[in-house]
Amino acid sequence: MCPWPPGDAGDRWRLVRRGTFRWRGTRVLSESVSLTSGLDVAARPSGGPTPSNAPRVDLEWGLQGARHLGPSADAIVVVDVLSFCTSVTVACERGACVWPHPGGEEAQALARSLEAVLAGTRSHREGPSLSPTSLLDLPARSRLVLPSPNGSSLTHALMSSRCVVVAGCLRNAAAAARRVAGLRRVLLLCAGERWGDGSVRFAYEDLVGAGAVIERLSAQVPGLVRSPDAHAAALAFRDLQPLELTSSGAELVERGFAADVELASQVDVSEVAPVLVDGRFATAA
Repeated sequence: MCPWPPGDAGDRWRLVRRGTFRWRGTRVLSESVSLTSGLDVAARPSGGPTPSNAPRVDLEWGLQGARHLGPSADAIVVVDVLSFCTSVTVACERGACVWPHPGGEEAQALARSLEAVLAGTRSHREGPSLSPTSLLDLPARSRLVLPSPNGSSLTHALMSSRCVVVAGCLRNAAAAARRVAGLRRVLLLCAGERWGDGSVRFAYEDLVGAGAVIERLSAQVPGLVRSPDAHAAALAFRDLQPLELTSSGAELVERGFAADVELASQVDVSEVAPVLVDGRFATAA
């Protein structure tokens, strides 16, 4: 199990009035999480009595969600479909190593110390950026520092965790599930988007990205117990809607990044499950 710092139970998305999603969240912190003590986590209902050692999958949102269920997890699959985890997967398909970081001057210093390329923002039109399509021709075995305000910041905060940390998305759902299938407690951790005040906003694309991993994991692990949140995500994936119709997808299309949305919408086209080791994502053995 991986220890986690004490904290509140975390805000979580919930269904409000016939399927309308609302999200109450808190800012995803960029600093590393202190791993000095644990957090008591109450068992969540799973639809009936199950053996205490039964494999289980849960779903939460953001850093507070990690603090809530992280102490009982053997693996955390971070999900940021538009676009950090999709970009990491594409880069690792090219044999690259990817360092997550919140960004700023420290990211620049990290890139210099590693003799790595610092990826630009999505609007950066030349060279690697957060845009996954910009990484399709990344030179093999590149070293890439990839900042982002959501998935990368969240993953950066998980660096001290002793859990297995995997980058998951629609593109590599089956591969990510295979990587964690032998572990007893798996947490799907959705990054979400941000409101103007920095708080976490529900993101449909991350819900269904997590649901895709959960569906694949359920097929691979007999007797897997799914929390209600995880079960809802799996059901949402079964009725997958076009990502270009989501708030994030529509914004990207309007900004001229329809190809990014199309690439991120592809399901199970990658055999790569990037794993966080020594501060960087690399292809799982």
